[in-house]
Amino acid sequence: MKLLRRAGWRPDTDPGAVALHARNVRFDWSDTPLRWMPAEPIASHLINSLNLLLPEGERMFCATYAEALPSVRDEKLREAMLGFIGQESMHAETHDKVLHEVLAGHGIDPEPYLRQAEYLFRRTLGPKDVAGVAERQVLIERLAFIACLEHFFAYLGDWVLNADLERFGADPRMADLFRWHGAEEVEHRHVAHDVAVYFGAGYVRRAGLMLLVFPIFLTLVVRGTKFLVHQDRDLPDLGYPRLLAKVFGAMRRGALPGVPSLLWSALSTFNPGYNPETVGSTAQAVAYLAKSPAAQAQAS
Repeated sequence: MKLLRRAGWRPDTDPGAVALHARNVRFDWSDTPLRWMPAEPIASHLINSLNLLLPEGERMFCATYAEALPSVRDEKLREAMLGFIGQESMHAETHDKVLHEVLAGHGIDPEPYLRQAEYLFRRTLGPKDVAGVAERQVLIERLAFIACLEHFFAYLGDWVLNADLERFGADPRMADLFRWHGAEEVEHRHVAHDVAVYFGAGYVRRAGLMLLVFPIFLTLVVRGTKFLVHQDRDLPDLGYPRLLAKVFGAMRRGALPGVPSLLWSALSTFNPGYNPETVGSTAQAVAYLAKSPAAQAQAS
């Protein structure tokens, strides 16, 4: 929060309507530590696990939206979807570089996990060989699934923008990666919900999918964390009970978002009047994006 106040953000600042666009950020990953929060190695790996999931997931988002675009007649929504695609494409590309330049550079082989992520997002959540009404229903299901995930990404984006990761010795480049990404998730948090509703994903369908997405998302993150800890030669190979105990400890110390707030955020989507605009602050996100070192490096 102090970081963002220094960047010029104030709680009462309203930037108005924001046109979404991709920012061609530039990161220098040379000498980036694997455990980028030295005081919180398990928290470092849990957040690093997002680097394993995000590239394939965000490519699936882009492919699904490209498939849906020809059916969208609302020009304002089309413009938002194109901005969303641009941002998600840049997210996938940037996290993919972390996989190869940071994780692989420290002896982590991401391929076994990436093959599972590829199967999940390309086969399970990809287009199906159906036609007519069934084809449209499958598309709506995928769009609603994206809306559920985007709610969590906006929540996590708001969390990382306000978390004091520096007190755990956070590497500034990795902190900027997740804050830049998180700020853009907050900035475009309304798009996936609006698209799902536009295509006819009603309350019951969205609520039912959230009941599936919430535990699946948590399971994939914990599984990714164990995968990274197992390959980290400088850490003990923890089983799930001990690993979860350390994760909960990191949550108590503020190095990770806590389960109660994450659960409360998920439950908020079951409110019939749910509006993603209540997750985070556009003003705060835009203020960070204007000062992000990676964005400034690209602009210079």
